[in-house]
Amino acid sequence: MNNRIKELRRQRGWSQADLAESLNVSRQTVNAIERGRYDPSLPLAFKIARHFGLTIEDLFQPLAE
Repeated sequence: MNNRIKELRRQRGWSQADLAESLNVSRQTVNAIERGRYDPSLPLAFKIARHFGLTIEDLFQPLAE
């Protein structure tokens, strides 16, 4: 799954640690999600989207087939 988390986080001047702390997850989790190595659970995806003021659809896109 592709996502815009890294781009949006950098626009706001947040480190991975800043975002992780606000989401109550580890920095490694944020890194893995940004790199596409881990797809967040649905509750976490909603939490991330709310944190950025976006919908899940605006934040996450399925990989092209």
